[in-house]
Amino acid sequence: MQRRTQTALLAAASLLLAAGCSSGGAPAAGGSGSASPESRRTGAPASPGPGPSSTAPPAKGSVKVVSTLTTGLKSPWGVAVLPGGDLLVASRDTGKIVRVSADDGKTTELGSVPGVDPGGEGGLLGIAVSSAFGTDHQVYAYFTTASDNRIARMIYDEKRPAGDQLGAPDTILRGIPKGQIHNGGRIAFGPDKMLYAGTGETGDTGLAQDKESLGGKILRMTPDGEPAHGNPRADSVVYDYGHRNVQGLAWDGGKRLWASEFGQDTWDELNLIEPGGNYGWPEVEGKAKGGANASGYTDPVEVWKTKDASPSGIAYAKGSVWMASLRGERLWRIALNGTKPVAAPQAFLNGKYGRLRTVVAAGDGSLWLVTSNTDGRGRPHGGDDRILRLKVS
Repeated sequence: MQRRTQTALLAAASLLLAAGCSSGGAPAAGGSGSASPESRRTGAPASPGPGPSSTAPPAKGSVKVVSTLTTGLKSPWGVAVLPGGDLLVASRDTGKIVRVSADDGKTTELGSVPGVDPGGEGGLLGIAVSSAFGTDHQVYAYFTTASDNRIARMIYDEKRPAGDQLGAPDTILRGIPKGQIHNGGRIAFGPDKMLYAGTGETGDTGLAQDKESLGGKILRMTPDGEPAHGNPRADSVVYDYGHRNVQGLAWDGGKRLWASEFGQDTWDELNLIEPGGNYGWPEVEGKAKGGANASGYTDPVEVWKTKDASPSGIAYAKGSVWMASLRGERLWRIALNGTKPVAAPQAFLNGKYGRLRTVVAAGDGSLWLVTSNTDGRGRPHGGDDRILRLKVS
């Protein structure tokens, strides 16, 4: 544990990527300003080129609700797909992880994550299964404690009795700022088998531009919580910065990383993530005045009015990014040709199932969609919360 603490302190202390960027400012939309030119030119692995695809998806897609997999979930947040197709679902407010059978929706409790301190937008948030799950049986969790947000891993032993199948947590990263709001929380393993985490600035807007803070960032680390090779700084887990609250991470067919972003009052965002990039918050909400080249910030690929989105999880399937929306209560489709949208975003299921928290690719081109009506902000109906299976195109 001491080694983990020292590693996290070293990471937090070494986030000074370069001098010259703004270190704060009012959280107003459309602000100007400049950022250090060090971003995206530090030797980190570049995103694959934005070349168009010969099989771009159609401008108009479709969504069909095939079935309801399960109901009665309490404050579901993170979802991870096991190698056999079953789902692990984290409950934000109870701190429990359950397994949901992809065949019949039967739920089995694995256990609770010790130390979870729910409150506001914090609690047990994202979960992920190891890229080597078949041999190491590790489940990763991002959660809020009494002092911080942190990431821990636990061994999942299916041979133990239900409710007692999670081993003691091994904390791999601590010291991510916590707050009543904007705790980020999404974690996922990328195609490079590194662990990525989206964090929030906890309502303290200056943290997003503060390179000595883990808040308002996307982090990239080894499965042990160490800075991953190829990061903008070799001794730092920070991959990019300038975010308000990242709750969605997904990779497209070209292994490019996309992230969803909560705006404040004006614009929610879908961003294409580049290592070392500065995504502008709090100086910019939405696209920068004069464009990215003039501002030095990285502009979003798409934006939405906050009443129409407030995005959480995202997934990639059938050539499109699919984005679950909380306040907007709809599923957005962003069809892509390389990194360019084919058409304006298309909305589905508007208001039909309430708040939508997480969307996950099922592996066969379909999607799992998780509602979020029992989190204290929704209007629960009978059976909430639920997981839906969607056929999409």
